[in-house]
Amino acid sequence: MDRVNAIRLFARLVERGSFSAVAREEGVGQPAVSKQIGALERHLGAQLVLRTSRQVVITEAGQAFYEQARQLVDDFDALESSVGDRQHSPRGMVRVNTAPAHGRLCITPLLPEFFRRYPEVAIELSVSERQVDLVGEGIDLAIRHGRLVDSSLTARPLAETDFVLAASPAYLAAHGAPQQLADLDAHRCVVFAKGRERYPWQLKRAPGSDETVSYVPHGKLFTGDAEHVRAAVLCGLGIAQAPHWLLADEIRTGAVQVLMPGLQPARVPIHAVYPAGRRVPMRVRVLIDYLVEALA
Repeated sequence: MDRVNAIRLFARLVERGSFSAVAREEGVGQPAVSKQIGALERHLGAQLVLRTSRQVVITEAGQAFYEQARQLVDDFDALESSVGDRQHSPRGMVRVNTAPAHGRLCITPLLPEFFRRYPEVAIELSVSERQVDLVGEGIDLAIRHGRLVDSSLTARPLAETDFVLAASPAYLAAHGAPQQLADLDAHRCVVFAKGRERYPWQLKRAPGSDETVSYVPHGKLFTGDAEHVRAAVLCGLGIAQAPHWLLADEIRTGAVQVLMPGLQPARVPIHAVYPAGRRVPMRVRVLIDYLVEALA
């Protein structure tokens, strides 16, 4: 038994929650993963996993072992990387999390050039509007928008983005264009919301002013997905406040018009974040460096 590999597989099992998920990531059959975990349990003389027909349950001994195993795997990867950095090109899987729309519009189009430069690096791109637990879910790198609040993460600035008020020419032809903040009350808005909570728009009270106000939009469409905000604007359903990158192509071609640019707030930062206190593997470092260059 390769004990280091078995420990690595067990750590991935805790983070992924199923033998089949680990097997897919490793490119092996599920029985091979189960066999390795079983051999590790026999070597340790303790049951780490309870196997049922529906789920994998980590035992108390398994949870205690995982906390040490995760650090061991990280240390071993760092050791390999410290030597490999000098001898080889980066290789291996980088697990990246980002918001769905940003991933599709801004990250995926950058990957062909990245893979050309680093042919032995693979990327698992997961998307979510929520802020995932990087350590708990085994994520190497996340791309986050706005002010950062998690002090347990290391952050690297990638870019800044403007927010815009935008609508289609068809909507503006039918309803007119707002000229000042108070005019928005007479318009339909595309509302970004989660559950019953509407996200307010941050706007300057007047052009050239440093004072910002929170405007709670109202309308007939509520959505928690940025792609649907984009689609709604293009369909002429109303005015939306959105990051510039979400509508950049349409703004450039005139399919969407920017409204009252003087009322927009300060730019919003975009960061790459990763767990603090760990040596960053070479494969992750080159991806971060590439994103900094490409998004600049």
